[in-house]
Amino acid sequence: MEEKPEEAVGVIRPILVFFFCTCLFEGKAQLDSLNQFKKKVLDAVEVDVLMSYYEQEGTHAAVTGGLGNEYLTDYSPSIVVRMPIKEDAVLTADVGLSAYTSASSSNGNPFNQTGASTAGRNNNNNYANENQGGTPPQGSPWIASTGASRKDVLTTVNVSYQKASVDRNRYWGVNLGGSIEYDYESFSSGISYAQLWNEKNTELSLKGQVYLDRWKPIIPTELHEYELFQETFLYNEQSYFRGVSIMDEQGNSVAAYRPDVFESYTSVDRNSFAFSIGLSQVLSPKLQGAIFADIVRQEGLLSNPLQRVYFEDRSNYYVGNFRTLGNYESTNNTDLFHLADDVERLPNSRMKIPVGMRLNYYINEYVVLRSYLRYYQDDWGVKSNTLQLEMPIRFNLAWKFTPIYRYYNQTAATYFAPYNRHLSTSDFYTSDYDLAQFNSHQWGFSIGYRSVFSALKLFDFGLKAAQLRAQVYNRSDGLSALVVSTAFQFVLDQ
Repeated sequence: MEEKPEEAVGVIRPILVFFFCTCLFEGKAQLDSLNQFKKKVLDAVEVDVLMSYYEQEGTHAAVTGGLGNEYLTDYSPSIVVRMPIKEDAVLTADVGLSAYTSASSSNGNPFNQTGASTAGRNNNNNYANENQGGTPPQGSPWIASTGASRKDVLTTVNVSYQKASVDRNRYWGVNLGGSIEYDYESFSSGISYAQLWNEKNTELSLKGQVYLDRWKPIIPTELHEYELFQETFLYNEQSYFRGVSIMDEQGNSVAAYRPDVFESYTSVDRNSFAFSIGLSQVLSPKLQGAIFADIVRQEGLLSNPLQRVYFEDRSNYYVGNFRTLGNYESTNNTDLFHLADDVERLPNSRMKIPVGMRLNYYINEYVVLRSYLRYYQDDWGVKSNTLQLEMPIRFNLAWKFTPIYRYYNQTAATYFAPYNRHLSTSDFYTSDYDLAQFNSHQWGFSIGYRSVFSALKLFDFGLKAAQLRAQVYNRSDGLSALVVSTAFQFVLDQ
């Protein structure tokens, strides 16, 4: 074949370059045009304003060894802001508070219902110096102290970023968060991935989460003073218990109380690692299902340093009015307190495995049936079952009413025993009724409103949705609770 002359090559090269650049420009222009009509992951900035109120009553306070007043109130406001990042990503910031008042927690220092409840040497007033010739200290598991630990505020901050693929079939996410309260702080981080296929009728989701937590232990007053002064804590000049009359089960004033089983903590960290997997599928035009499973591994200080434990095989010692001893376990006891033998001790590791499923059935354009089933077990001996049913009933495009029912049961942890029923020879023990055997029922409803045109305005934000939710909770051990929450979702007008 005859070779092309050099000048011919010189003419053809710029023509090819021009043609290639023209095609590239046209392709980019067409892609930009398509992107203009591509559905965004989030169209505009959305703001959720949330508020919940929780109130409970019960008779098995863990702070006082599984016996006592569990009255608690909690107000939890939070704000969630979701911001679109171009077409494919969303940045979410969640800031919340939880302000609670707890009769149970207040009894870290129950004496005279005026204890500091911080169990710190500088906060526990010296009884001998403050009450010379006065009334000896008194306390009761049924009466709330006015100490500092009776109330606290939990502050939480979480930030997450989620990005979608161009075809909206893949989603990646990362999150960072933290929370802090008086005796506990936590840092969390996580990643997530979701894959959709089969015309978005099938979805596989994966999520990993890490929590790095730390206790700032609050210890019951009598144990804290023993930790500080050991054998001299009943007469040391700096001890809260100097000169305090401690009685045995016969009402005799004695100096034999020695909670020597108690040992201080060598580690205050608690770390949790969680992995979740879920698969959802549109099974028919009216039926959607999902299955999911989690594996959670916890390590570190998994017990609560403020929760007392009493031993059946050790002598009992009291502070207060001995004539009340016969009514100690009754709410009529207002002036006698049983001194602790130790605090809750639990293994430094725990493996949790919940598995479950959801089924949602579309009955008609007005009614949908939602069901949720979960089975849970861990290596502490707890096994549980959960059933939840919801039936959203839509009246029109704007209003929806949803009845809610939830049933739950669980077995007791291996280490649980009621008040004053543990043995001092055991390695682990708790009287926290959250780890006892029980079943519970929860009834409630929600009323939801959704505005098609966001006609109601707050500054530059239109109201997109609102919800009121109320539930009553009853547990077989006598605990009862009321939960009321509201949610308002606003969208920024473009």
